[in-house]
Amino acid sequence: MIILAATPIGNLGDASRRLIEALTNAEVIASEDTRTTIHLMRALGIENRPRLIALHEHNETEKATEIVELARTVDVLVLSDAGMPAISDPGFPLVAAAAAAGVTVTALPGPSAVLTALAVSGLPTDRFTFEGFLPRKSRVAYFDALKREPRTMVFFESPNRLPAALKDLAAALGDDRRVVVCRELTKLHEEVARGSAAELAERFKDGARGEICIVVEGAEAAASDLPTAIAQVLALVASGSRLKEASAEVAEATGLSRRDLYEGALATK
Repeated sequence: MIILAATPIGNLGDASRRLIEALTNAEVIASEDTRTTIHLMRALGIENRPRLIALHEHNETEKATEIVELARTVDVLVLSDAGMPAISDPGFPLVAAAAAAGVTVTALPGPSAVLTALAVSGLPTDRFTFEGFLPRKSRVAYFDALKREPRTMVFFESPNRLPAALKDLAAALGDDRRVVVCRELTKLHEEVARGSAAELAERFKDGARGEICIVVEGAEAAASDLPTAIAQVLALVASGSRLKEASAEVAEATGLSRRDLYEGALATK
């Protein structure tokens, strides 16, 4: 089988007993950086010398088939440099290939920068979306497409690009949008900075050090009652829009259910 194992995102003390046991007994380990894996095992006092296979963003697609076939006869422990494999780290093509081939995939849960940042942010946690690493270009347009996203959003960003990212975020989502910058989570110099988009853009204008997570408040639903919104849908239909598209457009603008708008408009017609 394939075993996805979460590794510490900073504090070595977060290595679980199950992870230590798995590293101690592993025959084969596929890891993002084999040097990091060796360092982790030494730091944990593990003397096991398993077969190491490099599995990174440049070779994971071509390596997937090989590792899946290997996993039919031996357990393969899969590691990223930090956190859970396949979450903005190598692993997804491997898991997809294993699922298609009928090879069992399981996980040893543990540290997650995404969930840690969300939990300490102070922003709503009942619904959230993880957007991965921010694009290097066209960030204003990227953020603009998320302007009406009602869920709390979590992003990864490099310290060097943080100032520009926060500036673009404020430009697209508004200076007052609540933002939390989480830096060096679980490490000695952990920092959780909360404020408006404009405030944090100013605070980090000279950059920052370490691993960065950005947590952004979701958009408030536009105030609108269902009957009024249904009337808006019907007005769009009368002007030539298809009912499905009109319902989707009004749902995005109001935060109301697209299905409710569609069915309400259909019943009214």
